[in-house]
Amino acid sequence: MESDLTAMTASELAAAIAAGACSAQEAAWSFLDRIDAVDPALNAILEVNPAASEIALRCDESMARGDDCGPLHGVPVVLKANIDTGDDMATSAGSLALADHRPMRDAPLVARLRAAGAVVLGKANLSEWANFRSTRSISGWSSLGGQTRNPYSLDRSPAGSSSGSAAAVAARLVPLAVGTETDGSIVSPAGACGVVGIKPTVGAIDREGIVPIAASTDTAGPFANNVADAALLLDAMGGTSTTNAGESGLKGVRIGVLRHGAKSHAGVAGALGEAVSALSGLGADVVDGLFLDVPDAFYDAEYQLLLHEFKDGLNRYLASHDTGFRDLASLIAYNEAHADVVMPLFGQEHFEAAQATEGLDCPAYRAAVADSVDTMRQAIERMFRTHDLRALIAATNGPAWKIGESERGLISSSTIAAVSGYPSIAVPWALVDELPVAVSFIGLAHAETALVGMAMAFEEARGVFPPSPFG
Repeated sequence: MESDLTAMTASELAAAIAAGACSAQEAAWSFLDRIDAVDPALNAILEVNPAASEIALRCDESMARGDDCGPLHGVPVVLKANIDTGDDMATSAGSLALADHRPMRDAPLVARLRAAGAVVLGKANLSEWANFRSTRSISGWSSLGGQTRNPYSLDRSPAGSSSGSAAAVAARLVPLAVGTETDGSIVSPAGACGVVGIKPTVGAIDREGIVPIAASTDTAGPFANNVADAALLLDAMGGTSTTNAGESGLKGVRIGVLRHGAKSHAGVAGALGEAVSALSGLGADVVDGLFLDVPDAFYDAEYQLLLHEFKDGLNRYLASHDTGFRDLASLIAYNEAHADVVMPLFGQEHFEAAQATEGLDCPAYRAAVADSVDTMRQAIERMFRTHDLRALIAATNGPAWKIGESERGLISSSTIAAVSGYPSIAVPWALVDELPVAVSFIGLAHAETALVGMAMAFEEARGVFPPSPFG
């Protein structure tokens, strides 16, 4: 029974529980057993919820009483460990500093998942502080959880900062997982680990109760092994209604193609070319060879935006939570005092740069917003108007690099949707050098339903994606 349950999609598992073919407890036990058997090699799960079996039992009792059941009734879900849960699990952001931080209440998105019937199975490892502690941080590594590994090759990076969430879904340790993104932390690990990741419009999902980086770009989002399941989780978190989008498809949809990021790797360029051909074959009206031009000052402005908003947002989070730390400065001091265990591999340059900022009322911050968020939105909207587009596509990622190698200069298209705050969906497309690469569908604000429909049609045309050795 264990292998059958862990091989099911989230939708199949929800249907099996609803039909009485299995119980929620059996599902929880099956995935917990798989975590015990498989996760030691991957290190994707930071901690298992000690109440998981009890929560699943309550789901079964509710169903036996004939109560109304939500769309995720009995389905296990793992959360990135920077998301608050009002239970015995820590919200640590992967840091030893917050190893004992147990919030008093669920983040609103977690409360919505529980209301939908989900069984919160555990917390996933992540890049410490969501990859915003050091200029040399290592994706998937945290001082609390160690290194998460890519299920397709254990010496390769799982990418992004929602590393454990993506790797857990790819290895079928759980059918669904929640990650967060500031710039690339959902779509990048989704691409590298061969799963679907949705980065929604900023603000579509309540961000209260998430350890922040930047209010302008932060959002939670779902991981799943197919687009329909990812949409199911997105709807449960955000109150959206994207799961019936498959009817829209791609016929007659005008899509712009951004190829410049993929040109640095012949295999990725070839895969993107095949994806474009597939879109044309599905009836899409493809506008090829587009280039999104932003000024050279854009990237420094984005960094300044992140620094200013990180200090402001983190100080607000610490002030509203009993963590033992009053502000960013006290965390910097803790890291310095415990450098041997907290900073054995890299430092805290981002923390220190953020601490030096002067608040959100200063001219430097206002200029950063104008030169990053405003500039990117104007560029995207101008491109959509000029070419009458419904979406853009681009290569999400290149083949995952070896753990410990430099992460600079890698193929990534995440900044387009991240800085604008607009939605994107990463869909696995092909193996290049035996490692997954994905295609991102990017739309204007609140275009999630249309993007889901496009992504579903694209996924169907692709067929079954080659699973990892752990999938």
